[in-house]
Amino acid sequence: MGTSLESYDFYLFAYFSAFFAGPLFFSGFGEVGEDIAALLTIGVAFVIRPIGAIIFGHLGDRLGRRRTLIVTITMMGVATGLIGVLPTYDQVGWLAAALLILLRLVQGISLGGEWGGAILIATEHESRAKRAFAAAMPQLGSPIGSILSAVAFIWLTLSLTSAEITEWAWRIPFLTAIPLLAVSLYLRLAVTETPVFESVKKAQRRPKVPIAALLRAQPTAVVVAIGVALLGIGSYSLMNTYTLNYGNAVLGFDYYQLLIATTIGGLLQLVTIPLFGAWATRIGSGMVVAIGALGTLLVAFPLYYFLQFADFGVLVAMMVIGGILPTMSWAALGGIFTELFDERYRYSALSFAYALSAAVAGFVPGLTAVLGEQTGNAWWHPGIVLAAMSLITLVASLVAIRMRVDKDEDAGVPLD
Repeated sequence: MGTSLESYDFYLFAYFSAFFAGPLFFSGFGEVGEDIAALLTIGVAFVIRPIGAIIFGHLGDRLGRRRTLIVTITMMGVATGLIGVLPTYDQVGWLAAALLILLRLVQGISLGGEWGGAILIATEHESRAKRAFAAAMPQLGSPIGSILSAVAFIWLTLSLTSAEITEWAWRIPFLTAIPLLAVSLYLRLAVTETPVFESVKKAQRRPKVPIAALLRAQPTAVVVAIGVALLGIGSYSLMNTYTLNYGNAVLGFDYYQLLIATTIGGLLQLVTIPLFGAWATRIGSGMVVAIGALGTLLVAFPLYYFLQFADFGVLVAMMVIGGILPTMSWAALGGIFTELFDERYRYSALSFAYALSAAVAGFVPGLTAVLGEQTGNAWWHPGIVLAAMSLITLVASLVAIRMRVDKDEDAGVPLD
């Protein structure tokens, strides 16, 4: 529930940026500039994420996973709700853009500590044999958040005119974050601390500065983990943000068609993520990540080639294919991350490596837009980006398989 709310809040802005943020907050840049500025605003939250990862990683390794997750969800929910009451560029000029960027920074700091904690709450309550599957469960939050946010904007586009949405209705999805926050807080307050952390705490094995301990002991593992995560994070940025904007502005699809196609892909992920998580318990999380990266590499260029001539049915098929294969790498990501790092500083490790990868991936929509501008929107320009991310993740996952560490024999958790 918590990761779903975090993803819902974050994807709301992704859809908002693809369609409305430019004219509402960056119209001073002109028609092309406002689109690029809106897409780059997504990247602002990703750039700040490593700082959030360091802060909340420290709290998670020193004070506990549960307390930290309560703080992160509160920050995200409040920041998202406040976006819904912001003035626009027409009302207050560049102050509107500055306030929007400030709230995006708060979202990014929050998200920096969210993912690692959610993975650890899931895996550190489980035996080692079941951890790959348990690690896939928080990954469901991303498609659930994507579905909910897409449905919100589908409802807007089908129920109201573009003028009404631009004038006032775009605020509604953001304001829904407040009641959803109340539900998530209620559930997170009921979660118990993990046995792994309690054991480390009892044995007085907590490092004073977890991030420093991580960088001294496993710097190479951090670099490898960044590469492992790139496709799983970056493909969402490419497919759910840039491709929506590109499909509407260049290929001529309607907003609601693109949102429906994305939602169908998200619904399928509700099935495939648990299946890939179960598969990871049989062949290993690293191998599932590698297979997903290889599959995505093979379809990257055909995917965007066929989109040039697609009707709605082909659009749905392409978005599904473009979502399912990277989902393999996404579903198994938490499992291989957990295997890579020592439990004493694992919150910091997961959060920091994931945040650094997300900082790179956050600029995927904006950089792809610039590449499209430079190439005259050649059909292959998004394929280059998707193929590059796939290749990096493929190589990194194969290295990660050889680097796995299993140190929880001393953590008081059954290993069967």
